[in-house]
Amino acid sequence: MTGNQGAGGGDQGAFAPAAYQAALPTERVILPVGSEGAGDQLEMDVLFVGAGPAGLSGAIELARLVRHDNEAGGSLGDVQIGVLEKAEALGEHSLSGAVVNPRAFRELFPDLSDADFPFRQAVPGERVYLLTAGGSLRLPTPPTMKNHGNYVASICEIVRWLGEKAEAAGVNIFTGFPAGALLVDGQRVAGVRTVASGLGRDGEQLGGYAPPNDITAKVTALSEGTRGLLAQAWLEWQQVPSVNPQVYALGVKEIWETKQPLDAVIHTLGWPLPTDAFGGSFLYPLEPNLLALGLVVGLDYHRAALDVHVLLQRLKQHPLFRSYFEGGELVEWGAKTIPEGGYHALPGRRSGDGVVILGDSAGFVDVPSLKGIHYAMQSGIFAARAIFQALKRGDQSAGPLAEYDRLVSGSYIMSDLHRTRNMRPAFTHGFYRGGIEAGLMSLTKGRFPGRRIVMDSDAAAVRRVGSAEPFTPDGALTVSKVDAVFKSGNTTRDTIPSHLVTGPDVPPEVVDFYVHMCPAGVYERVDGGLRVNAPNCVDCKATDVLGPRWTPREGGSGPKYKRM
Repeated sequence: MTGNQGAGGGDQGAFAPAAYQAALPTERVILPVGSEGAGDQLEMDVLFVGAGPAGLSGAIELARLVRHDNEAGGSLGDVQIGVLEKAEALGEHSLSGAVVNPRAFRELFPDLSDADFPFRQAVPGERVYLLTAGGSLRLPTPPTMKNHGNYVASICEIVRWLGEKAEAAGVNIFTGFPAGALLVDGQRVAGVRTVASGLGRDGEQLGGYAPPNDITAKVTALSEGTRGLLAQAWLEWQQVPSVNPQVYALGVKEIWETKQPLDAVIHTLGWPLPTDAFGGSFLYPLEPNLLALGLVVGLDYHRAALDVHVLLQRLKQHPLFRSYFEGGELVEWGAKTIPEGGYHALPGRRSGDGVVILGDSAGFVDVPSLKGIHYAMQSGIFAARAIFQALKRGDQSAGPLAEYDRLVSGSYIMSDLHRTRNMRPAFTHGFYRGGIEAGLMSLTKGRFPGRRIVMDSDAAAVRRVGSAEPFTPDGALTVSKVDAVFKSGNTTRDTIPSHLVTGPDVPPEVVDFYVHMCPAGVYERVDGGLRVNAPNCVDCKATDVLGPRWTPREGGSGPKYKRM
């Protein structure tokens, strides 16, 4: 989806963000097992890194397989399954649309009905609009966006519910422990090292200092979510290619208590986006008077002054939306990136010696249907089955774990992504041509155009420098970035070290780009230089795609989402 208006004045030059981005810090993310610097050590049989839908589903399925095997007289015995989560509590770093396809829930919990799952309501109806600055035109719902049989949900609530099921199955869940490095033994992944806590701004040890811990495992499943640091590092270390580079979108979302109910799921394209940016908005009913609003914009946009947070504030003033929010209250705000590259951006393999990569970390998101949760859960289920067989064989090397790739490749995950493989890349040609080509792809079920559409990385896209349109929030319908971060529940301490790795010699126009790009006000231009307000960060990872690299910080830092 794209639009036809947006921020930006006259062009004043151009640049590609990649020229100013620091390299991925693999030297501190790939560490030999047993290397110095760790405090306590813990041994697990299988470790899932990230307690999102992928990691928790994998842990639940693996625990079930082990239990059934033991009940049938198998020889595995006690298998220690761990799930590591950087948030202080489950769900606090989880953000999604979310309209959910229940398929993976039904497979993971065959004895339950849809009414038992943590959904808010069935999709009551749907409407799609093309927006202009002052009006809207209702469009036919594209086949990929039809949601009959799907459910509106909160991903935070889904994660908490899955966590309860995992703990009931005997899974060990460790919250507040970010994984900062992969531990390796030769070419084998042997576990992870967590992040130290209690450090000051300059890295000095404060009174509450706690060193990092090493957690070893026979298999490490990387279910870190979007733009996972360890998954990126492993793919680079092992030189695993993809046909196209992965590309991302930034989604900014708000939860509102409102006076006017909504009787349908609404999606829009068009205003307030420029025609050379890919994206659109959504408005979902969680309850009669609780609405979820979001704007998603591809990070290959070309106007350096484009600001997704500001565009979302403008969107609320549009006649189609304003009446829903007037007199209401903003209760929660958040932001997150989304992998959008689809089929051609998937890594050539998602498994190796002692490791598998799941969910958003692998790129299992279908942009035309706006779906990723059930793919993430299904990938966790497949990973569990491959890991279980590897444990039974007593061999967790790359050969047995390649069964995970075979299961994914033979599933609806891959067939769905293959059918829509060129739809997102088509919009690199602009809104109108992209829309025509995407329509032809729908009619031919992906056979048109008969070739791969090539995409560049987001950081390689050239940005045109220009002035931003003035914007002053009113504090009621529209909010500043500072007020928005407060609504995310972010209480990160001010003295935390910066977890953002900046490149050298960043010029003022690129600093301004970072200022607009970040929805949380992390970056400021001060006397022509870059100031980083690291505590503001809500871990959306947009900065990691286009600017300073993101690395994990001490456990519990960042947002504390409740209903996202």
